Amino acid sequence: MNTLVLLSGGLDSAVLAAHEAQHATVQPLYVSVGLAWEGAELAMVDRLLAAPAFPEQVRPLVRLEFTMRDVYSASHWAIRGVPPAYDTPDEDVYLAGRNLVLLTKAAVVAARSHAHRIALGPLAGNPFPDARPEFFAAMATALSLGLAHPIEIATPFLNWDKARVIQRGVELRVPLALTLSCMSPIITADLPHHCGLCSKCRERRDAFTAAGVTDPSVYAHPSPRAWRAGQSLAGGALT
Repeated sequence: MNTLVLLSGGLDSAVLAAHEAQHATVQPLYVSVGLAWEGAELAMVDRLLAAPAFPEQVRPLVRLEFTMRDVYSASHWAIRGVPPAYDTPDEDVYLAGRNLVLLTKAAVVAARSHAHRIALGPLAGNPFPDARPEFFAAMATALSLGLAHPIEIATPFLNWDKARVIQRGVELRVPLALTLSCMSPIITADLPHHCGLCSKCRERRDAFTAAGVTDPSVYAHPSPRAWRAGQSLAGGALT
């Protein structure tokens, strides 16, 4: 069985690709929509997929484009690369139509390649309207009808939290250091570093702690609250 996996290079999708490869041939897809951090994600994905955790069952990455720059304004935080602050809730990083766009593009690829299963990695507690079971069920029906090709949308981690995903990644020997969960990554000559200041970095840190696993990530700002305090004392602007 072939499975298309929407792979961003983040923790959840990286572990999902290895998880799916236990029982299927996996075709990873990266859909570029024009967000500020995509170059850093792609740089990390190339290194990630070269790791031994991804065997022959995982095919080379297919890169797709489906721009949202004609929908999101030039001032949108995800286009500018200026995410909401460290302690902000998930609702503040909602990207309207995110899964709708990703699944639409992936489904066309599925139909053309005679695959019937698309997997993506939303987790428990995801507050967004396009991460609900009823959305995925309706989307699978619509795509199957519209493409005259049966499509299943699989969300194996929908009842998991990120700590459990990390533990599964450790079981599968996924190189978690080669995953990127950051909305404002720092580009370096080697690998992109996590900024350490955005809410995705906070979520990542907290999940490693909850999982009881040493966090291998490199953060440009290891102590975000100390950094914010320093900015405040210096009169700098906090975002």
